[in-house]
Amino acid sequence: MRLRLLFVILFALPRVGFALELSLPGNATLSREIVKDSESYQVPIEPFSDGRIPALEVEGAFRQEVWRLETPSITTLQILDPLRSQLIDEGFDILLDCAGRECGGFDFRFATRVMPAPDMFVDLFDYRFLSARNTSDDDRSSYLSILVSRSGSTGYIQVIHVNPSGIADLTIEADVYVPKASAQSGSTQPIAQALLQQGHVILSDLRFESGSSDLGEGPFLSLQELAAFLLSDPALRIALVGHTDTIGGLEPNGALSKRRATSVLERLATAHDVPRAQMDAEGMGYLSPIAPNLSQDGRQANRRVEAVLLNSE
Repeated sequence: MRLRLLFVILFALPRVGFALELSLPGNATLSREIVKDSESYQVPIEPFSDGRIPALEVEGAFRQEVWRLETPSITTLQILDPLRSQLIDEGFDILLDCAGRECGGFDFRFATRVMPAPDMFVDLFDYRFLSARNTSDDDRSSYLSILVSRSGSTGYIQVIHVNPSGIADLTIEADVYVPKASAQSGSTQPIAQALLQQGHVILSDLRFESGSSDLGEGPFLSLQELAAFLLSDPALRIALVGHTDTIGGLEPNGALSKRRATSVLERLATAHDVPRAQMDAEGMGYLSPIAPNLSQDGRQANRRVEAVLLNSE
């Protein structure tokens, strides 16, 4: 079970149903929403230039929502990646996909529509923006934009949907979510960026059964990215820290969590040729959960291994 944003877009004249599920990291809470029967919106289609943002002016049923996520180990790219993939899978055409300075930095942020603080926060050096268009078989189009940023351990997501020919109805369902590793095969940027900017990252595609220290067969993209990061500089060192759910006592869970971290260390050493001298393995047991242990989904989320950057000298 994952945390899911369920977008239900109902088209009128004629009415056509459209559903889209988007995965997000962390536990999401709705900060604010604005719903209007008719509203105009300038959909950015290019970065800020020559004193303006090139945009498509659309008008129709309008919905704007801001969601907060407690995501201490997830980057803005890792938040946006699965949303982008889902949009593409559902037939959306990406109009603009940019980050920070690429978008136009300060100028872009203040020239496009953003929910005011404290509901929405935009770090001018760490935000990502995406706009997309979905055109139905009868050539009717709807438009959606996503703005992602962070402040400390909190992630912010703003979603704007405008449907010129129907109803901009946005329904959100939130469950516990285990964040996926970046889908960008061969790129070390998400793992490296998280380690260098935040000091730690959840290796969230790893899988352990309850009570077991056996790591699944894989392959695991997070380990590929982490190995590439470590092999890029022999001076880099990390601690692999294991975590468990609350089934069992503290002492056996502490031992189990360390065995899990050791399993990851051994996989990195044997399958990816990372020198053992660059890695340590430790265990925290159930003392640092990221989700409630009241459900199977929550316990699965807590059975994890994190990488902690020890030094970059």
